[in-house]
Amino acid sequence: MIVEPIATVHSCFGEKFGVPRQPLLADASRASIELLPPLDMPDAVAGLEENTHIWVMFQFHRAAGQWSAKVRPPRLGGNKKLGVLATRSPFHPNNIGLSVVRLLEVRTEPKVELIVGGADLVDGTPVLDIKPYIPYADSLPEARSAFAGAAPAPLPVSIPDAIREQAAAYRDDRGTDLPRLIEQVLAQDPKPAYQQPDSQRIYGMQLCGFDLRWRYVDGGIEVTALTPLRERDLQ
Repeated sequence: MIVEPIATVHSCFGEKFGVPRQPLLADASRASIELLPPLDMPDAVAGLEENTHIWVMFQFHRAAGQWSAKVRPPRLGGNKKLGVLATRSPFHPNNIGLSVVRLLEVRTEPKVELIVGGADLVDGTPVLDIKPYIPYADSLPEARSAFAGAAPAPLPVSIPDAIREQAAAYRDDRGTDLPRLIEQVLAQDPKPAYQQPDSQRIYGMQLCGFDLRWRYVDGGIEVTALTPLRERDLQ
């Protein structure tokens, strides 16, 4: 069986750390899915704009290490093991992921690309397939998950006025609201669940071409710096 990528993701997330653990948890995130030959033609996406959401099948191209029959889901604090097929760990045998995202725009000029919101995809992610989300078949209110029954409670996030103004000045061609994105990403508590917050430590991640820094304080998160990444830092 030969599977080739049909598209590439261009997203606000420059590295694995800090990416929301599920899609739509950070609805302010923006990404473009650029179609590759031979699907880089308007005919391939004709009618897709009539859908509000799409399924994106992709490869965890930055997942390092070998898969194992049991893994430690972050949701369980990294201390309890479950069978790999009972989790959404990236360390599955074929490293395949599946995310539902909001379809904001279908562009056919100057290239064929989909602008999506709520993506949990690292920049450069290879896309294997795209399908429309069908509400009557894909939405199952009676479904349950024993270890992930509800979204985690968000942490309060404090952004100093100067940093908020700096973030508000950010512009890209996908319409990213950077202050809102920072709040949503950090509210999900990016650090591993098994780690206790260290008020003396400064944490960091790459977001929209910036080096975002924060610390844990008084049961919440305080942003400490937002520094543009130099070109060599992005290589």
